[in-house]
Amino acid sequence: MLNLLRSEISEIILNKELEVEMRLQLVCQFLKKNVPHYDWVGFYFKNGDKNELKLGPFAGEPTDHLIIPFGKGICGQVALSNQNFVVPDVKAQDNYIACSLTVKSEIVVPLFVNGENVGQIDIDSKTIDPFTVDDERFLEYVNQEVAKIL
Repeated sequence: MLNLLRSEISEIILNKELEVEMRLQLVCQFLKKNVPHYDWVGFYFKNGDKNELKLGPFAGEPTDHLIIPFGKGICGQVALSNQNFVVPDVKAQDNYIACSLTVKSEIVVPLFVNGENVGQIDIDSKTIDPFTVDDERFLEYVNQEVAKIL
């Protein structure tokens, strides 16, 4: 199913009539609406020269986590590791920042521009262990497309 969404993601991202920020917002909304286990979808980006991430466009419930220090939580760990991080059950994770009591699992995939980790896409799910290798490959594709417009 995820492969069927690729062309629509590309269409949103390549729409030059919209500002980059709006295209990212539409990607978040599209993913949240079209993938049943994506309950919160957002982008975090490196905050200038600081060792922290800043929340960018997102779709889902508002979060208090507008800034995340590198190393803190799943997103902060991905900022340092440059690796995908799939958390099947957030309760089993020591270094986890709870955005909502309803979140059961999370996937974070780094976003690279010219080999540099500039941010990430973060997905929360209210389902335990819904993320597969297909989700990882699909979100890597989304980030490769996003990288073209950053």
